[in-house]
Amino acid sequence: MSDKPGLIRRSFRLIGGFFSAVRALINIVLLVVVVAVIASLIQDDVQPLPKHAALHIAPGGFLVEQKTYVDPFTQIMQQNSPAAAETLVTNLIEAIDSAASDGRITSLVLELDFLIGGGISKLEDIGEALARFKKSGKPIIAVGDNYTQEQYYLASYADEIHLNSMGTVLLTGYGNYPNYIKEGLDKLRINLHIFRVGTYKDAIEPFTRTDMSEASREHTTEWINALWSVYTSRVETLRDLPTDAINDYVNNLGYKLAGYDGDASALTVAAGLVDKLSTRPQMLARLQELAGATDEGGYQRIEVDQYLGHLRRAEALAVEPQTSKIGVIVAKGMILDGEQPAGTVGGDSLAALFKQARDDENIEALVLRIDSPGGSAFASEIIRQEVILTKNSGIPVIVSMGSVAASGGYWIAMGADQVWASPTTITGSIGVFGIVPTFEDSLTALGVHSDGVGTTTMADFFRLDRPMSPQAEQVIQFGVNHVYGRFLSLVAEARNSTPDQINEVAQGRVWTGEKALALGLVDRLGNLNQAITAAAETAGLDAYEVEVVEAPLDFSEQLMLELANGQVGTLVSRMPERWSPTSLVSSFYGLTKKLELLVNFNDPRGLYLNCFECMDQ
Repeated sequence: MSDKPGLIRRSFRLIGGFFSAVRALINIVLLVVVVAVIASLIQDDVQPLPKHAALHIAPGGFLVEQKTYVDPFTQIMQQNSPAAAETLVTNLIEAIDSAASDGRITSLVLELDFLIGGGISKLEDIGEALARFKKSGKPIIAVGDNYTQEQYYLASYADEIHLNSMGTVLLTGYGNYPNYIKEGLDKLRINLHIFRVGTYKDAIEPFTRTDMSEASREHTTEWINALWSVYTSRVETLRDLPTDAINDYVNNLGYKLAGYDGDASALTVAAGLVDKLSTRPQMLARLQELAGATDEGGYQRIEVDQYLGHLRRAEALAVEPQTSKIGVIVAKGMILDGEQPAGTVGGDSLAALFKQARDDENIEALVLRIDSPGGSAFASEIIRQEVILTKNSGIPVIVSMGSVAASGGYWIAMGADQVWASPTTITGSIGVFGIVPTFEDSLTALGVHSDGVGTTTMADFFRLDRPMSPQAEQVIQFGVNHVYGRFLSLVAEARNSTPDQINEVAQGRVWTGEKALALGLVDRLGNLNQAITAAAETAGLDAYEVEVVEAPLDFSEQLMLELANGQVGTLVSRMPERWSPTSLVSSFYGLTKKLELLVNFNDPRGLYLNCFECMDQ
C-alpha cells in the first residue's frame, strides 16, 4: 500500500501552505512598520537642508487642486499609484514662495518633462509664483528634452530655457473636438431619450448628432480663443517676442521648418522660444555652475516634498499657533450623489465637511475652492444648502473658482457671500439635461423581448428594456424645465438680478472668468490666496491660520499615512520601478478621468448640471 498522501490531504496541505505564506507576509509587513516607527521615535532631528541648493520643480502628471484619494496602505506599498500621477498646485506655490526669501535656495530649476497638463488657470497660478520668485533676483533655469504646450508655458517664466538639440517645442493651440457617437448608437440600436433646456447646453450633442451644432461652435470658439489669447500674450511678454509671434510660429510651422532643413530645435532658437540648445551633460554642467556639484556627480538640489516637509516641521516648532482659522474646502471633480472619496465631489461627503467646519469654533471664515464641471443636480443643491447654512451661522463663505466651475460647479457657488474667479476660469454653463438610454431594439435584435402588465401607465418607468412611454418623457422633461427655472431663480437671487436677465447669459453657455465678471456672474477676479485674504477681511481677521478642512482619518489610516510620507514610503520609493512607469500611470489616469465624466451618472432623478466641453480645462 502506497504511503503517498491522497488528493484531499494534498489539497489541505496546499491550502495550509498558502495561509502560512500569507501570515509570513503579514508578519514581514508589520515588522517593517514597527522598525519604521521605532526609527522615527529615536531619530534626534530632521536632516538639515544643504546650505546652498537649487529648488527642483519637477511636477509629474496632472496639476490638481486636490489629490485623488488612495488608501494610505496602498501609498506605502505602491508608490506608482494614481496619486503619483497628480501634483498639488498649492504645494508648488508654497515651495516657490518660501524659496524666494530662503537664503539656502540659490536658484530654481524647472524640469517639466513629466508634466502632462492641468489647465491654463493652474499654470497661471504657478506662473504668478514664479514671477514673484524672479523678483528675489535668483535665477530660474528650465531644462528639458522637449516642451509640450503646457510645459512651455511654465518654462517661459525662466531666465534661461535649455532644450535638447534633438528636441522641439510643440505648440498647437487650443481645440475642442468631441466624438459624436449617434451613428454608433444607432448601429447598436440603443435609443437615447434626451431632455434639455438651453440653446447652448451641448453636453448631450455627442449623443444626438454627428457633428457640432452652430450654437455650440459659436460659443466654444469664443471661449477657447479667449484662453489662447491669454496664453499667447503671456508667453510673448515673458519672452519679449513680437505680438502674434506665437500664432505665426504655430500656423506656419511646416514652412518655417523647411528653412531649417527640418531641424526643429534650431527653429526654436531662431524663433526666440528657447535660449540654448544643450545636451544633457551640458545642462548638468550649467546647473552645477549655479547650484554647486555633489560628490555623486549631480548638482546641489532639494525636492519640493523634502523642502516643504522641512519647512512645516520647523514652523510647527517655532511658530505660536493662531486660534483664528480660515478653512479651505476643496470641491474637485465631478459632482455625484452620496459619499465620495477625495478627487470627486460627493453631495453628502462635502456637506459633512461644512458641518465639520461649523463645529470647529476656531474657524471664522471659509473658502470653497471649486474645480468642477458639475454633475448631479440633486447633489449640487445639497451642497449649496450647506453653503447657505454655513453663511447663515455667521461664518463668511467665499468661493474661489479654479480652472472650471461650470454647471453644477456654478450652482454650488450661488450660496456664498462672494464669488471669485481667475480670468481663465471656465464658468457658467447654466443649463440642465437628462439622458435615459433604453435597449429594447438592441435586445429585440438578439431575440430578447419584454412583455407583461402593470397597474398604471408608469409601472415600467424604470425598465431600460422597454420603450419609454410619452408620459414618462413628459415627466422627465417637466423635471428638466423645473430645475432650469430653479437654476435661473437661485442665480438671479444670488446675483441681484432677474431670471429673465440671467436667461440671456445662461442657456448652457460657457464663459471665461473675465467675461463672467463683465456679465455680473462673479464678483471679483483673483486667485486662491486673494480669495483667502478677502475671507479674512470679511471676518475682520488680522492674524489667522489657513487650514484645509478634510475628512478625519482613523488611527490606523493616520499611522499608515505618516509611514507613507515618512521612512517606509522613502524606502519603497527607492525600490526599482515596476513595469508601469509614472508616465504610463499618468496617461491612464487622464483617460479614466475623462471616462468618469461620461459614465458616473447617479443623480436620483437623472437630472444633470454638467459641462462636458470643460473636461480638459
